[in-house]
Amino acid sequence: MAADFTKEDLEALRKWPTPAISNAIELFNVQPRNVGFMLPEIGCQLPELGIMIGYAVTAVITADTSEGRRVPPPEWWEMIKKTPGPRVVVMHDLDRPVIGSFWGEVNANIHKALGCAGVVTDGSVRDLDEVRELGFQFYSSCVTVSHAYVHLVEIGVPVKVGGLVVKPGDLLMGDKHGVIKVPREIAKDVPKAAQMMEDWERKVINFCKSKEFNTEGLKERFMSPRPAWPPK
Repeated sequence: MAADFTKEDLEALRKWPTPAISNAIELFNVQPRNVGFMLPEIGCQLPELGIMIGYAVTAVITADTSEGRRVPPPEWWEMIKKTPGPRVVVMHDLDRPVIGSFWGEVNANIHKALGCAGVVTDGSVRDLDEVRELGFQFYSSCVTVSHAYVHLVEIGVPVKVGGLVVKPGDLLMGDKHGVIKVPREIAKDVPKAAQMMEDWERKVINFCKSKEFNTEGLKERFMSPRPAWPPK
């Protein structure tokens, strides 16, 4: 699979926090406003690491039992290498409740060496101090102490994590607010749309901070036409 975007395209997206990206995506009317992002159950464990962006590589795991189908790790590693970088691992955990973590210092180092920026999982993570120092991002539903019987069950399949269906190759962004999918068909235009929304919002915010603030002026600015795509 070839990458659709240059390094500059991705850096243009990375300049914006995920709420601004979400606002910008709304301008294109390519999807309902209540989809396209993960629910709050998927939390950023290392918010100080900043914005993560990359193409999804997907897998399914279990840690509750050693039995059943197993995908050998080398097969998984080879699949990751076929995805353009930067990469983000998206991993669905079959266990409810979550029992053990696939993610700790060892797998964080392996996957960073394979060009992954971080992981998003509805399972767990551990070794937070060591992984923070490494600079590998963790998004998860929880933190646990053990890896139990954790192993790969499937790879390279669509997964549903945090209410969001993620397919291999989807473009994902994450920061301290959470994780969002950027539709690839509009991704190159999203930074410009984000700037349009920022310019509109800044007029309202600056007026609220000014000595001239009054409700009539606020009404005029807040009720003014909001940006629309494509720009005129």
